[in-house]
Amino acid sequence: MGKILTFVIVSVLVAYLAMQWAAPRFDPESLKGARVLVTGASTGIGEQIAYHYARFGAQIIITARREKVLQQVAEKCLSLGAQKAFYIAADMASESDPDKVVDFALEKLGGLDYLVLNHIGPTPFGVWEGDVEHTRWLMKVNFFSYTQMAWRALPSLEQSKGSLVVVSSLLAKMTSPFTLPYTSTKFALNGFFGSLNHELAMKKSNVSISICTLGLIDTESAMEKVRFVKYIQAASTAQGQKRFYTHECIWMTIMPFNFKNMSIPGISFRNTAPKRLKMQCKCILR
Repeated sequence: MGKILTFVIVSVLVAYLAMQWAAPRFDPESLKGARVLVTGASTGIGEQIAYHYARFGAQIIITARREKVLQQVAEKCLSLGAQKAFYIAADMASESDPDKVVDFALEKLGGLDYLVLNHIGPTPFGVWEGDVEHTRWLMKVNFFSYTQMAWRALPSLEQSKGSLVVVSSLLAKMTSPFTLPYTSTKFALNGFFGSLNHELAMKKSNVSISICTLGLIDTESAMEKVRFVKYIQAASTAQGQKRFYTHECIWMTIMPFNFKNMSIPGISFRNTAPKRLKMQCKCILR
C-alpha cells in the first residue's frame, strides 16, 4: 500500500511540474508600448481590461457611447501607467462608426497589436415577445460590428503579429431562457470567429484569435438586469402543473458551474458571482 501511495504522489508531482514547465510564460515587458484598442471600455469588463493594459505601460485607445465617461477612463489609464490613452465615442449600431474607430486607432497609434472586442448593446432581461426589430439591432451591435472591425484591423494585426480578442459568453455554449436575442448574438460570435481562426491558420496568418467565454460577472449592468426578478412563469408540466423560474434559476441557467478563470496576456477574468448560488440548483423549479 505504501509503495502504491508513493507512486501516486510522485506521479502527481511529475505531472504538475510538467504542466508548469509546458505552460506559456507571460512576459510583462511584451505589453509595454503595445498598441491596444478596447471596445465597450466605459464600464465593466472593458474598463477593467483597459486598466490592466495601462498598468503594463501599453498605448490604449478606448471606445464606447458615453464620451464623458470615456474621458475619465482615459485619464485613469494614464495615471496607472499607460504610455498613451485616447478615446473616441461611437455607436456600434452605425454603419460607419466601427470602421471610424479602427481608423482612429491606426492614425493615433500607427498600427495595432491587440484588438479587444468587448462591447454589447442593451437588451431586456425577460421572456422574448417577438421584438424582431430589437433582435436585428442587437445583432448589428453585438455581432456585425465585431466582424466589421476585425476585418478593418486585420492588415495591421498581420503586420504586427498581433492578437484579436473576442469577449464572448457562456451563453454562446448553452441555451438559456430570458436572454434570447443576446444568446443568439453570442452563438454567432463564437461560430464566426472560431471559423475565422481556422481560415487564418490555413493561410498561415500571423494573427491569433482568443475567444473569452465568460460566465456571469457581477458588473453593474449585469446585476441591474436581475436585481428585481423574483418569479416568472416559465412552462407547464405534462400534468398541467405550472412551473416557475425563480431568481435562483435565472442565476443558475446563466452560470451552473464554477468556471475556471479565463485569461488573455496579462489579464485574468475572475468569476465573482456568489458561490452559494451553486447550492441552490435543487430549488430551481417550483
